[in-house]
Amino acid sequence: MNYSYELKNNALEVKLFGEIDHHNAKQAREGIDGLIESTAPKKLFLDLSAITFCDSSGLGLVMGRMKKASLYGTALIIRDPSPAVSRILDIAGMDKLLKIERTQKI
Repeated sequence: MNYSYELKNNALEVKLFGEIDHHNAKQAREGIDGLIESTAPKKLFLDLSAITFCDSSGLGLVMGRMKKASLYGTALIIRDPSPAVSRILDIAGMDKLLKIERTQKI
């Protein structure tokens, strides 16, 4: 899985691409954690619009980043989850635990 990021106005936006599964979530977790630790942003946006497949590893990725962000006083916002991600987040009731922002029209 690939990702890109941008830090602007003390907000870190990380956009993930491809599939989130057991085999590739570790790289994204470690990379995002490193970015949180080195920048300590006020807001962390995880843009999940380009995710084509997501299993429980994706849920773990989101929950772990939520915990990591909270250690730094960072607000986590999920931006534009793809249908694959939305399904997992809905099943887990994550909309009650974190902010989900939808900026794209479906």
